[in-house]
Amino acid sequence: MPKRLLVVESPGKVKKLSQILGSEWIVRASCGHIRELSDEGEDSLGFTLDGSSVQCRYVPRNQQAKETIQQLKAAVRQVKEVVLATDPDREGETIAWHLKEALGLKAPKRVVYTEITESAVKSAIANPRELDLNLVGAGLCRDCLDKLVGYKGSPLVWALNNGAKSVGRVQSATLHLICQREREIQSFVPQDYWSVWVDYAEGFRAFYKGKVDTPSESPQEAEVHDDAAVNSTEATESTRVLSEAEATHLVEEAKRYPHQIVQYEGKIANRQPPPPFITSTLQQAAGSRLKFAPEKTMQVAQKLYEAGLITYMRTDSVMLSPEFCASARKWLEQNDPQNVPPSVARHRSNKTAQEAHEAIRPTDVFRPSTELRVQLSTDEFNLYVLIWKRAIASQCRAAQLRKTLVITQSGQILWQARGQVIEFYGYARYWSNLSKDTMLPNLQQAQMLTLENAGHEKKKTQPPPRYSEPKLVQLMERKGIGRPSTYSPTIATLKKRSYVQLTKENLQPTTLGLEVDAFLQKALPDLLQTEFTAKMEDALDAIASGKQPWQHYLTNWNQNYFAPALAKAKTVVVSSVVSSSNEAKASPVAERKFQTSRTRCPQCKNYLAKIPSNKVTKKYFLKCLSGCEDTVLFWSDRTKTWEAPRSQAVKSANSANSPVKITTYPCPVCKKPLEEYSYTKDGQSKTMLRCSDSKSRNDQKHKDVAYFTTAKGWWSPKFGELKC
Repeated sequence: MPKRLLVVESPGKVKKLSQILGSEWIVRASCGHIRELSDEGEDSLGFTLDGSSVQCRYVPRNQQAKETIQQLKAAVRQVKEVVLATDPDREGETIAWHLKEALGLKAPKRVVYTEITESAVKSAIANPRELDLNLVGAGLCRDCLDKLVGYKGSPLVWALNNGAKSVGRVQSATLHLICQREREIQSFVPQDYWSVWVDYAEGFRAFYKGKVDTPSESPQEAEVHDDAAVNSTEATESTRVLSEAEATHLVEEAKRYPHQIVQYEGKIANRQPPPPFITSTLQQAAGSRLKFAPEKTMQVAQKLYEAGLITYMRTDSVMLSPEFCASARKWLEQNDPQNVPPSVARHRSNKTAQEAHEAIRPTDVFRPSTELRVQLSTDEFNLYVLIWKRAIASQCRAAQLRKTLVITQSGQILWQARGQVIEFYGYARYWSNLSKDTMLPNLQQAQMLTLENAGHEKKKTQPPPRYSEPKLVQLMERKGIGRPSTYSPTIATLKKRSYVQLTKENLQPTTLGLEVDAFLQKALPDLLQTEFTAKMEDALDAIASGKQPWQHYLTNWNQNYFAPALAKAKTVVVSSVVSSSNEAKASPVAERKFQTSRTRCPQCKNYLAKIPSNKVTKKYFLKCLSGCEDTVLFWSDRTKTWEAPRSQAVKSANSANSPVKITTYPCPVCKKPLEEYSYTKDGQSKTMLRCSDSKSRNDQKHKDVAYFTTAKGWWSPKFGELKC
C-alpha cells in the first residue's frame, strides 16, 4: 500500500521515478503549471494593486489542469505524506507553491535534484526542505509583471490595425535588438578598400601593416569560446587602404626596395578548456553545430533529462559536482591519459548564477554510445553527444598553440605574417574550436627575403550581419534580457507573432515587426532599452534572494513608471508613427524582385509572382503584385492546379450568397451578440458561433470565443455549453 506521494512537473519522469522509488510511493505529474492568474477584474489582469500589496486570483489553466487537480487531490487522500519535486528553479518553486495552495497542503516537503538517477533522487528524498518563499515571490512577481505589461501594453499596438497582437516585457526588448540591427543594415553605405600583399620565394605571404613612422594597432584575436559562431576562418587582410592609387603605390614601393625581417617572435600559448554547458551556451552550440532552433534544443534536452541521461537543462551555473569531476578524470585516465590535468578544472559562473545548481552534463560518462544510439532518436543522440563532449572537454588539459609573428620591412613599409600550429590538442580533441594550422617556414631575425610577387585586391565593406538564433540568445544573455528559461520561448513568440522571420538561417524583422518597434519607440521607449529590462531582471533576482519584498517592488514599479508611461503612450498618434516608419524604412523585403510565373491573375490578367515559402510543398505560392491584394494561389497536389485558399473561397461565397446571421446569444467576453459563421473543412460545410464585432475578434481576449455544434447544442472548448 503506497504511503507517500511524489508530485513532479512532467509526465515523462513518472515511469523512471516510480522504478527508483518502488511500491511505497505514488508518483504523479502536474503537467507543468496547473494555475494561472484569472481574467477577472480591470483589464482582465486577475490581480489588483492596492497600496503596497497585491491581491491575486488564480484559476486552473484549462480543463486538463482542472482534472489534474482533482486527480492529485484524490491521490493526496490515499497517502500520509506529500513531497513536491517540481523542477529545481524559480519556476519550479512557483509551481510547487501553486500545488500546495490548490491541493490544500499545510506543510508539504520540497525536494530538488538535478539528475534523475537513483542516488540523486534518494539523496534528495532524504534531505527535504520547506518551500523557498523568496523564490516563489520572484516567480509570482514575474507572472504579474508579464501580464501587466502584456495586457495593458498590447491594446496600444492593436490600434495599429496591421495584425500586431502583443507587447511583452522581454519580447519587445528582444524585437528592438533585431530591428535596430536591420536599420543599421538598411542605412549602411558600402565603401571600397584594398588589401595589399607580398609573396616571398621563401614560401609565405605577408600583408601590408603600415608605415615605419605610423603607429598601428595589433589586430584583436577572436573570442576564444564563441558557442554561437560557426567554425570558419576569415580571410586574412592587410591594413585597409582606401584608394586604388595608394594601393598601387604600395605595390610599386614593395618591388623597388629589398625586404628584410625586422621582427620575429615565436611563443607557446595555452588555450584553456571551455566551461560545461549552461542553458544559453547549449542553445548557442546546438544552433550553430546541429542547426537546432532554441525551442527544439530545449525540447530534445527535456527528453534526455527525463530519461535520466543528463542533468537539469535550465541552469546558469557552470559548477560540476565533485563526483562527476572524479568520474570524468577516471574516464580520461583510462582512455586519454595525456589529457588528464594536474588538478581538477574550475570554471567561474556569472555573478547572478545560482551556484546550488549544476551545469548541464551527462549523468554517467561511461555509458556506451553504441547502446544510446539504438535507444535514442537521431536528434536526441546528437544533442547528448554534444553535451558529453563539452563536459569531458571542460575537464581536460589546455590546448597548446605555437604562434609565430613575422614583420618584414621594405623601404618605409612594414609587412606582417602570422602563423599558428597546434602543438597539443588537449580539450580540442573533444571540443573543436581552434583555427586550422597556418604554417610559416623556418626564418631568422634580420634575414633577407626574396620578393616573388606583390599585388592588391579590391574589396567592399560589408554591413553588420543579421543575428542568427544562437547569436541572439548570446546577445540576450550578455545584455541581461530574460533568464535561461525565457530565451527559447521569447524567440519562438516573435516568430509566432510574425514579427520576425528566418531568412537564410538569420532572424529578419518583418514589416509588421518594424512597424510595432517603431511605434513602441514613441509609445514605451524605456521598455525597449536593454538596460531597463536588465534592471527588472536584477530586481527579480534580488527578490529571489530575499533582499526585496515582491509586492512592494511591483506596486512601486507600476506607480512610479508603468502607469504614467502608459498614460503618455495613449497620447501617441498611431497614424503618424506608422506612416513615418514606412517612409523611413526602405525594407529589403518590400523591394525584393520575385520570379514571375506563367499563371495569370484571374482579376487583372497580369502574371503572378512566385513568393518563396518553406511552409508549402512547392516552396513558393503565387501572388498578384499589381494591386489585386486578395489574389493568392496555392498548388493543389489533388487537382494539379493553382487554387485559392479555402478560407478565401468560402469568404467570397459567404459575402455573395450568405448574409451573416446575428444570434441572441451574448459573447462571453464583451457581451455583444454572437454571429453564425459558415466555413468549409475537409470538404464539408460547417457552422460556428463567434463574436459579431470584427475588430474584437482579432484581440487576445477573443481568441477562444468559438462555439461548435454538438448533439446537445452549441459548445466551446474554453467556455463550455452555451446557455441563453
